[in-house]
Amino acid sequence: MRPILLQGHERSLTQIKFNVEGDLLFTCSKDNFINVWFSHNGERLGTYAGNNGSVWTLDVDPESRFMISGAADNTLRLWAVSTGKCLYTWEFPTAVKRVAFNEEGTQVVCITEQRMGHQCAIRVFNINKDGDGTNQSKEPLYMFNPIGSKATVCAFTLTPNVIITGHESGKVALFNVKSGEEIDNNERAHSDVVTDLQLSKDRTYCITSSKDKAARIHDTKNLMVIKTYNTETPLNSASLAPNRPYILLGGGQEAMNVTTTSARQGKFETRFWHKVFEEEIGRVKGHFGPINTIAVHPGGTCYASGGEDGFVRVHHFDDSYFRSKPYGDMEIMD
Repeated sequence: MRPILLQGHERSLTQIKFNVEGDLLFTCSKDNFINVWFSHNGERLGTYAGNNGSVWTLDVDPESRFMISGAADNTLRLWAVSTGKCLYTWEFPTAVKRVAFNEEGTQVVCITEQRMGHQCAIRVFNINKDGDGTNQSKEPLYMFNPIGSKATVCAFTLTPNVIITGHESGKVALFNVKSGEEIDNNERAHSDVVTDLQLSKDRTYCITSSKDKAARIHDTKNLMVIKTYNTETPLNSASLAPNRPYILLGGGQEAMNVTTTSARQGKFETRFWHKVFEEEIGRVKGHFGPINTIAVHPGGTCYASGGEDGFVRVHHFDDSYFRSKPYGDMEIMD
């Protein structure tokens, strides 16, 4: 699997995302820029410039028409994917750490930081798709402050007005965004901060990664832990491979300790685990620092990883990956 190396950022990557079709790959980093690339050959299509701080998070709507981003300059921005124009900017008292579209692309949820006397807040905005997209409501549709540990990651579930969140304490919870009420929680989902949360294609389950060196699959309806993958390194990201029973984990030691460890000891590999048997089945090396974010192509043909070293590596799976028969002679499609 010869990787395509994407060199478009000067600082460490924060999040990478494929669009629904998988032909575009969006990357954001601490260098204030968002890039978009063709996933099949790694050619850069364009750059979204305008943020005055690290871009922490992004998401793309199902039609690949709008992109939303959250940054350290305390803004949530709506972009036109095709032109790179910033259509609308929402401003907050603190940094935006996570954003996510709902399944239809009509609403956006965002988490703002707990800082300088401001509580962690979760806001939901309606996205007005009429016209060119510049006519947006400044006020959130719903807003609430999760009580207790601050939220770090979030996503819409299949149930209307219900979001799933991961927290600094390791808790995973379900919230009703209308009332701000916590419907259900699993306090002991992880024992350290939840670093990533990615949903399955049908949104019935999700995978979380944590600094407690474990990744877990949860049912999004009742938060039951279905599978656990224990590693020996803090994890920053976890992703599900469609059509195959594998999950991909990325992490590594904290960036500040990296100089004291060799690449092998630092565990800077993408790890493949068997989803059902909870066994590690392979590793892919490459990054010169912790892996901060992983995304798998929606068609399951390739995956991309973004590291602390500022590089994005796109790996297209070999024929042997598709020829292997993890289910025997059965073909199972997600």
